[in-house]
Formats: sequence, structure tokens, C-alpha cells
Amino acid sequence: MKKININTKYIWLLFLAFGFIACNNDDDSSDGGMVNPLPALTAGEADFTKYVSLGNSLTAGYSDGTVFLAAQQNSFPKILSEKFSMIGGGDFMQPLVNDNFGGLAAAGTRIAGPRLVTTGGAPLSLESVIGPVTVSTDIVLNNPTGPFNNMGVPGAKSFHLLAPGYGNLANFPAAANPYFVRMTGSSPNATVLELAMAQNPSFFTLWIGSNDVLGYAYSGGDGSDPLTDQATFDTAYGALIATLTSGGAKGVVANLPYVTDLPHFTTVPHDPLDPSDPNFGPLIPTLNTLFGALNQVFTVLNRPDRYMQFSTTANSAVVIKDESLEDLSAQITAVLNANPDFPDFLAQFGVPPAAAPAVANLLGIMYGQARKAKSDDLLTLRSSSVIGTVNADFFAFLQSQGLSPEVAGQFSVEGITYPLGDTWVLIPSEQDEIKTTTDNFNSTISSAANGSGLAFVDANAIFQQMSTTGYPDGDFILTSDLVTGGAVSLDGIHPTSRGYALVANEFMKAIDATYGSNFEESGNLVNIGDYPTNYSPLLP
Repeated sequence: MKKININTKYIWLLFLAFGFIACNNDDDSSDGGMVNPLPALTAGEADFTKYVSLGNSLTAGYSDGTVFLAAQQNSFPKILSEKFSMIGGGDFMQPLVNDNFGGLAAAGTRIAGPRLVTTGGAPLSLESVIGPVTVSTDIVLNNPTGPFNNMGVPGAKSFHLLAPGYGNLANFPAAANPYFVRMTGSSPNATVLELAMAQNPSFFTLWIGSNDVLGYAYSGGDGSDPLTDQATFDTAYGALIATLTSGGAKGVVANLPYVTDLPHFTTVPHDPLDPSDPNFGPLIPTLNTLFGALNQVFTVLNRPDRYMQFSTTANSAVVIKDESLEDLSAQITAVLNANPDFPDFLAQFGVPPAAAPAVANLLGIMYGQARKAKSDDLLTLRSSSVIGTVNADFFAFLQSQGLSPEVAGQFSVEGITYPLGDTWVLIPSEQDEIKTTTDNFNSTISSAANGSGLAFVDANAIFQQMSTTGYPDGDFILTSDLVTGGAVSLDGIHPTSRGYALVANEFMKAIDATYGSNFEESGNLVNIGDYPTNYSPLLP
């Protein structure tokens, strides 16, 4: 009986609890017990029936130095399309590559390499980790069939979206883009814009212009890939907006980040030469002897700003060529030739006295515009694989001038005895050019957005915050630190898949603000934690 009495007591308590809950529901809520339910997702004034995205590599899902399948499937337009499909959006086709190796081939010949990977440290080539792979995506043999909603073309500049023949294989490599060749199908001379408009888009995204600046920055401002001039950019961007909105389509545009905030330009320090490095430290006394003689020349010329010396106790800056400096080549050569002790000085390096005039001339050429790098110089990520190596061309040239292989090698070490060339370094004046051009382009973009009533994403502000305090999204704060920051992939320029997810959320917020949709309020932003940062080298 005692056992029955105890159970009865708990049964009555259970009934009381249900009664309390029922009273609460009756008195405090009319929504079936849900507290603050999220509203249903609505499109507002936007029509997502036919969504088309236009842009460059940032739109294509390019990541880790290439286009590969997993990253394409996490491109920001693809993420947007999945949300758009919940409120009327249709299918979203992308020009998918064949595998997760990445890279491109043309009739079996590799024209772009596989992706970069990490094993916990600095970025590595995939093949250095897992061995040789076959690049199976071939622009001659196996292009996909469109039309494609994702019209992001890696490498495209603003005006390329309007260029006939830009996707014609017959124009490759001189005037055609291999990624766009994969997209043109039976209309090889069609422009990116024409193929987009042929789909009668009801909604579009446009993020273009980064390559109009990036090409210049990536090449160190050496002139091989100049900045797009303002008039060309304005004309191209105006034509894109006018055409995309001509049928009443709504859309969202994004401006351009300062590319110099990206880890491709901020990772390699100006002073990477470590005296504890066994390949560098033991050479410091000899190097300082060499540069000591050169510093005497700079003293004669009253140019102490050109002094060069390497520390035995702290990291030293690399030696660079600064094309903005006064060229002292002739003066250096003249001072050296006028010094009667110069032949004897060279003798300690194994250089015969008869070669002194030629060496004086070479030193003038090498160091006429040379200086030590400073903290406000930006070394490109590519320079990390060059610093400390022998410049093969200059090595061969010195040998042709009669120097022994040993001496030629000593005078040909990149960033140490051979100044790093313009292509590896952005000096402050070049950085200023990039910033000014980006600001002007961004003014054009924001004016076009305002004038056409389009949604606008301030990507420049987002990426600036990533490079300083970090950018929050949900439970994560993404930074632009290479490998570890979560936002920027291993090439130091393009986002990770998680970074693209963050971008997609910012696009949805902008759409909400302009067109009255409610992606954020309805809880339909994506959880960026569901998207990876660094992919495994063994990704199937």
C-alpha cells in the first residue's frame, strides 16, 4: 500500500504541472505555446525566380589558388540561390569543374595548377603533399553545358564582361579567358553580359572590379598589368548596370576591398632574414664586408639613406629595388673605379684585378636604386619562395662576364646580394595608387547602386575590419590572417568557403534593407560554422 500511495502523490503532482502549463498558455499566449516565433521568410519586393550572378573569381568560388568542386559548391551565389529557392527561386547552374584537385588543362596540357593545401603550417602545393595528380578539367575536351546562372569568370576585369570573343577557344591564350571558354558553348563570341541577359534575370548580383586593381598589385606594380583607367571602368560599370536593370530586374552590388589589406600582401615581413638560419647567419660577416665597401661609396655620394648592413642578433630587412629612387648607377661605378684599392678588395672574393671595371659597372647597375626594405613596404606572398634563392638569369649573366660560379652565386642571392625586383614588392607610392584607384572605383559603384535603387554591400568595410579587429558572424570572428584566420584562403586573396558564407550573409542583409525581405529576421542567414576553412589534402 505504501508504494501505491507514493505513486499516487507523483501522479497528482503531474496533473498539477499540466494544469499550470495550460493556465499559462491560456493566459499569456495565443500562439500554441511558442514564445516569440520567427516570422515566415518573405521576398519583399524582390523576385528571385531567375537569379543570375556576374563577376570574377570572387563570384566563381575560386579558393586556395584555383577553382575546385567543393569550393564552387560553396560559392556565395550558390549559397544565396539555396535561400532564394525557399521563396520562389529556381534552379541555379554553375560551370562545375570535374574534381577537387582543381586546375585546368587544354587538350591534355596543364594550364593552371591544382589547389593549395596546408598540413598545419604555410600553404603548400597539393602535389607536394599527396603526390602527382591529373588535372582532368579540360577546356578543349570536356566543357559543361549551360546556360549558367553563375557567370563568375576568374581573372575577368570590369570591361571583360562586355568583350566579344572573351570565351572563344580560338582566341586562347592571347585574348580569351579559359574559365569563360568553358561557359560559352555554342555561342563562343557571346559576352558574359549577353549570356546573363539571355536568361531574362529577375534578380542579379554583381561584384566586379577587383581584378582591375589586383593585377597591378599582384605584379608588384611593375607595369606588366596596369591599373584600369577610371574612364574605362566607369563606362563598363555603367553599361553593366544599365543593361542588367533594363528589364526591371532588381539586384545587389558590392564594392571593392583594399587588396593590400589581404594576407597576400601582409604575411611576409619586410625583415625575414633570421641570423639563426644556418643558410644565412654564417654569411653575415662576408655580406657586411661587401656592403661595407658599398656603404663607403654611399658616404662619398652623401647618401646614408642607402646604407646596407645585416644584423647578427636580430632579423634583417631584405634588399629591394625601388624604382622611385634616384638612379645612382653611374655614380657608384665612377667612385669604385676611382678607388685604387677596389681591385684588391675584390681579390678576397676570388675576382681577378682585370675584372674590376666590369664588376664596378655591375655593382652600379645592381645597387643604383637599391635600399633596405622598410616596415611600410609590402612584400607579396610569392616573394617568400624567392627570397634567399639564386636568381638564375643574373647568375648566368655574371658568369658570362667572367665571374666564377661561386662568385656569381654570391652576387645573385634574391633579397640579399641581388635586390628583390619590382614584381615582388609594393612600395608606399604604389600602395597609394592602389588605394586611390579603389576609392574612385568604389565611388562609381556606390553611385550606380544609389542611382538605380540597388542593394549595396560595403565589402571594403568588411575586409578592413577582418584585417584589424576581425569580423563577427554568429559564434565566429573571422580575420584575414593566412591559414588561421578563417576568412581568406591559402592563396592569400580569395575567401575560404566560410568566408564566402559570411559574404552571402552580408548580401542577404543588404537585400533585406533595400527590398524588404527578411532573411535575417526570419533566421535564414546561414551558420558560417557549417562551411569549412582549410580543406583536407585528401578531399575526395
